[in-house]
Amino acid sequence: MAVDVIVLNGGSSSGTTSIGRHLQDQLVRPWLLLGVDDLIDVAPSSVISYGPEGEVVLGEQWRALEAAWSHGVAAMARAGAGVIIDDVFLDGALSQQRTSDHLEGLDVLWVGVRCAPEVAAARERARGDRPVGMAARQADAVHRGVVYDVEVDSASASAEECARRIAGRVT
Repeated sequence: MAVDVIVLNGGSSSGTTSIGRHLQDQLVRPWLLLGVDDLIDVAPSSVISYGPEGEVVLGEQWRALEAAWSHGVAAMARAGAGVIIDDVFLDGALSQQRTSDHLEGLDVLWVGVRCAPEVAAARERARGDRPVGMAARQADAVHRGVVYDVEVDSASASAEECARRIAGRVT
């Protein structure tokens, strides 16, 4: 499949970023790895926060910034850059639809990165840079109603192996 954009969707600590980095190494042409964490890092703190049990709380202006970001990412792909999007579909199928709308006209490979909640929670504790509870909360919720071209399980395969499976679908 000729692909312009690879969308990796998985909950916090599921391994999407590590898989994306391995994809960059394995794919023939250069690919940009852009993630929701990049957007969070540059967004004002007033538009995103975290609740006491790891829930993500989106401020009033989040969706507008997210849409602007997504349009920019799509523009890079339309300009010829291969783009790997590392995302967390907090709204499941609705998030996929929003992303799909922004990527209209591009060839997209939709990838589900699954990870057992207990494995993601252990990774979350080990990394120490995420609110406790976020990984378990998101592990299954981000996949609700989402349709994928390929799914990988980062709890049973290494990030490199997951990337190899995904790369096999990209021409």
